[in-house]
Amino acid sequence: MPHDGRARTGVSAPGAWEVGTAGTGSPPTEPEPVTSDRALTFAGAALAAVYAPTAGDEELQLVETVGAAPEYRLPERLSVSGGSAATHAFRTDRPLWLNAAALASYPVGAPTPPRARSASLGALPLEREGTRLGCLVVVGASADGFDAGQQRFLERYADAVAGLLLAESGRPAQPSLLGRALRGLRVGTFVLVPDTGLIEADSTLLELVGTTPDGFDGKADTLLAHALPEDMPALMSVLEASAQAPGRRELEFRVRCPTGEMRWLSLICRMVAHIDDRPEQVLGVVTATSVKSRSADDVARIQWLTAVLDDAATVRDVGRVAVAALREPLGADRVALADVRDDRLVVTLLDPPQPDAWPDLWRAQWRSEWPDAPVSALPTLQLALRDGRMDLWPAGTALEPGLAGIGAGGLAVLPLPAKGRVAGVCLVGWDQPHEFIPEERSLLTATAALIGQALKRAHAYDAEQELATMLQRSLLPRRLPELPGGTAVARYLPARRGLQVGGDWYDVIALSEDRVALVIGDVQGHSAGAATIMGQMRTAVRAYAVEGHPPDVVVSHANRLLVGMETDLFATCCYVELDMEEGNTLVVRAGHLSPLLRHPDGRTEEVEVEGGPPLGVLAEAEFPMTAVALTPGTVLALVTDGLVEAADLPLDVGMERTRTALAAADPADPARMADALLGDIGRREDDVALLLLRYDGMKTRPIRAGWVVWRLPDAVMHARRFTARTLRRWNVEDTADAVLLVVSELVTNALMHTQGSVRLDLMLRGDRVRVCVSDSSPRAPAKPVIVDWESTGGRGLLLVEAVSDSFGSVPVAGGKQVWSEVTVPRDEPAPADSRL
Repeated sequence: MPHDGRARTGVSAPGAWEVGTAGTGSPPTEPEPVTSDRALTFAGAALAAVYAPTAGDEELQLVETVGAAPEYRLPERLSVSGGSAATHAFRTDRPLWLNAAALASYPVGAPTPPRARSASLGALPLEREGTRLGCLVVVGASADGFDAGQQRFLERYADAVAGLLLAESGRPAQPSLLGRALRGLRVGTFVLVPDTGLIEADSTLLELVGTTPDGFDGKADTLLAHALPEDMPALMSVLEASAQAPGRRELEFRVRCPTGEMRWLSLICRMVAHIDDRPEQVLGVVTATSVKSRSADDVARIQWLTAVLDDAATVRDVGRVAVAALREPLGADRVALADVRDDRLVVTLLDPPQPDAWPDLWRAQWRSEWPDAPVSALPTLQLALRDGRMDLWPAGTALEPGLAGIGAGGLAVLPLPAKGRVAGVCLVGWDQPHEFIPEERSLLTATAALIGQALKRAHAYDAEQELATMLQRSLLPRRLPELPGGTAVARYLPARRGLQVGGDWYDVIALSEDRVALVIGDVQGHSAGAATIMGQMRTAVRAYAVEGHPPDVVVSHANRLLVGMETDLFATCCYVELDMEEGNTLVVRAGHLSPLLRHPDGRTEEVEVEGGPPLGVLAEAEFPMTAVALTPGTVLALVTDGLVEAADLPLDVGMERTRTALAAADPADPARMADALLGDIGRREDDVALLLLRYDGMKTRPIRAGWVVWRLPDAVMHARRFTARTLRRWNVEDTADAVLLVVSELVTNALMHTQGSVRLDLMLRGDRVRVCVSDSSPRAPAKPVIVDWESTGGRGLLLVEAVSDSFGSVPVAGGKQVWSEVTVPRDEPAPADSRL
């Protein structure tokens, strides 16, 4: 029976289930009436009858019946001119399908009891070569009538009966007309006991599967051995009694015959509960589905799909291929691809993407960045995913609201199998009625298998890339700081082979308001291990730099740290400390490429920097500093070797290319300049890091003054006098009271609570005066938690915080620096006299 949707459960005729449990050994041959009754029951028919015209075609005479429906008493003769359903189908040559309500208006036979009024009826004309041969009447016990799949099977059945009637016309009627027609359709039946795994199968089923009665031992496993491995999960679900729902089940599978031929079969079954101490049984029918040999076009399409999916790396790539393979070739209107994640459906692709092309439920709940829905909310998909089988639903099928509107003219539900599990599901919908031909069904099955395998690979790739991206982002700066007198931009591109995470790193560290450190480095390799070392080195370099160490000490400390980590990996590094006020830089190079400079006139050069060995090689290595002066408008470029070196690109050629690109780029936009330097470097063998700084010079040059505080009894007085003289010289005497209070408190704290030298630095920048007091203690000053009237100290820092616009402390080499900023009041012009 073609599987175009689930058929409703029919009610069996008496005796249809009285076959008995399967025993051991070779099963007996089933009686033909039992086989016929069982097959018709699964077609929704409890009773089938054939009427043939008498001489003169004035009456239809009952020829043969199969099954039993005691509530009906079919008449032996029907007038052709009468109003019965059978004669109406005979006269019009069109099948007539009546549910319980419509059946009431057609006199089928004698009056029926009330319990028969919920039955349905089908009347199918028997016609061949323009000759009216009679009518087939089928009676079903479902008030809703026969569904589309049942109707198609019964139409095939009627055509087989008509063929026999035509062949035997003019000869005496042969017995068992309906049984012989059923055998011509090659319908096999079985009774399975899931608890024992034993099965009773008729000769037709054994023939369909590809075995003989002598070679069959009565075990279900023997029949399953002929099925293709991809279809085994769906077939095994039939053997599991706990998975069987009380309703009807349909699925399709393939078997490999002894001749090597692959045959498509359709199985319909239902569970029968315990009756009279009998075990649970699964009863079913199996029919052959004719599939034509695959044409050259189909083979070419499968070959194309295989090749394209091999290049599809991500889930979205697979989705685009699925749309190209299914929507246009099949004339479909919609294609949806969803992943199965933790019992939820996550929609990854909808084509067309417009929201109004999909049902209201999808627009309301699923059209978000990561739309998902529980599988339990969609029973149709849940059953298809559980069995791993394809479902084809014809036009007019009643589906749950979550699927209604996707395919009003037909819906294909394609589970996407991959390595023993279902990786996702693909929905293909048509607006106009669509007929699912056998070869199309075969193509859908093959396409689903290929897409499922590709989807499995894409999931692994996406997970790997997500992990790599998350790791890389967590180890690199999220954003670069804004710098006074300059603009810094950075770019990072991972290698496009292996795990796309590497050891290249960069950093911009604001050391103070006028000093900044630029760092770029490269740990050997591009792996998770290299990325881990990279993160540790970046953190170490930043920590040493923030402590206030000079560049050579920062790099030396980082080198000792890497040596002590006892790793097999080494790292290169270039560290640049830049004075944003003066443009002076100190450069330290540890096995890394030298910086590049683009001067304001467009000239470029590779800075000659005396270098040391890579980090992690020699614990006592020395890293000399090189001083370089920058003028406003100069661009400083720090790069890693992934940009300038490759298997087919020598280092000197790559550096020359980068210098040429640096000279041609427009320094007005450092971001575009960085993109121009990257260029189109194709499939990268190594990761790439790039750090650019355009030095503009500080628009407001600060004014500085410093004083070394001697440890004398009147040291605070001298510090106040120095501060007052400086403020008068700078013409900011309006801030004198606040600044003098800050100097008094900070110098007093440094002299009382620390040892060693104390230094006072004053700086005027714009409208702010900055006071900095440095000492040799690394401990930051702590404000008291509680200050009451009896306290003898602790109010100083509270006073400093109260009169300052900002206040804090930073570590410096050999100690700390406590600072405070006070705003210089602006002179406002006198208001104009209103009398003038």
